[in-house]
Amino acid sequence: MLIQAPVRNCRGTSLIEVLITLIILAIGLLGVAGLQSRMSISEVESYQREQALLALTDMANRISANSSQAASYVTPSATPLGTGDSYTSCSGVAVGPSLDQCEWSMMLKGASEQTTAGTTTSNVGGMQAARGCVTQLQAPNPSLGVCTPGVYQVTVVWQGMNPTVAPSSTLACGKGDYGSNDAYRRVVASTVTVPTTSCF
Repeated sequence: MLIQAPVRNCRGTSLIEVLITLIILAIGLLGVAGLQSRMSISEVESYQREQALLALTDMANRISANSSQAASYVTPSATPLGTGDSYTSCSGVAVGPSLDQCEWSMMLKGASEQTTAGTTTSNVGGMQAARGCVTQLQAPNPSLGVCTPGVYQVTVVWQGMNPTVAPSSTLACGKGDYGSNDAYRRVVASTVTVPTTSCF
């Protein structure tokens, strides 16, 4: 004689439970997608800042290496180097501050890395709408008893992806070049001190 096991009430997953699980999963995936978007923007911002620091160091080193002509590196405040200037090539530019400025301009424009699509070549190795300025903060005075060194400020500016806090008003390079909202303007700056050797 066969003994039959008692029938138990077996429940499966209902359709409502499946829908609630899918909704929770979708919300989580939307959060991950938003995070991924922010991470991409942060990567671009970080890359641009790195390129700006390289350009800043490059010009500071050029001024230090050619300290006797440091005043020749000063750029007019109305026409910073980089995006919007007249340099398209440095061939034929005489060696000295003019060549250094031209090469720095090409670096700011991203000419170190290029991409070609058909017959068009585009610069892709720099910051977005990068500009550079060199200003004289203190003129050198080699007079005996004074011996004041020359102090120059090298500034690199570019357009950021998102607005942040507007840079200090003392850093005027590129001010107003990125629209009415100055919070898109990113700035890195450094000073170069050129000693006066004739005082010794």
